[in-house]
Amino acid sequence: MTAPATTQDIIFARRAVKAFDAAHKMTAAEEARLFELARQAPSSFNIQHWRFVKITDPAQREKLREAAWGQAQVTDASLFLVICADLKAWEKQPERYWQNAPDDVRDFLVKAIGDFYRGRAWLARDEAMRSVGLVAQTLMLAAKDMGYDSCPMIGCDIDAVGKLVNLPEDHAVGMLLAIGKGIAPAREKGGFLPLGEVVVENAFS
Repeated sequence: MTAPATTQDIIFARRAVKAFDAAHKMTAAEEARLFELARQAPSSFNIQHWRFVKITDPAQREKLREAAWGQAQVTDASLFLVICADLKAWEKQPERYWQNAPDDVRDFLVKAIGDFYRGRAWLARDEAMRSVGLVAQTLMLAAKDMGYDSCPMIGCDIDAVGKLVNLPEDHAVGMLLAIGKGIAPAREKGGFLPLGEVVVENAFS
């Protein structure tokens, strides 16, 4: 499988592929590279809300496939992730997120994190989910660059998935993500809304 040559090529080539080679295994180095690239994704205040549950146990994959309404990519993809969001990451030793910054910068940002999130659970959830989306897209584009296909998924029983991964109370399931060697092309793109409908200049009318 030949990887696209440019970032623009990768963006156009990335598709939600449903059929994967179940016999293909990614190397440990490939997985490590993917996660290292994923960590470059932006997040609010550099909090890095994302948590990746890597499902390697075949029996666990089968249970998750059942929770995902039988979708084959759950068991067939080389790498299958339940990407979760730590909704309380903002208050868990926030100085860690700026450990390499000068003391004054770190102190300012740690206070700003608390001021921004404290008492605003809805905002903490929104920001954590935004981070999940950013890191998932980073993973998918990185995978395509490495010659792999992917499929972001939310078609599942979220509560059942949470139970299967023993989701902590202060976390939420963001999405599922399958990555592997695609063996069948994705469907044709369904079509795009006109730019005039999705690009608003200055303000909505």
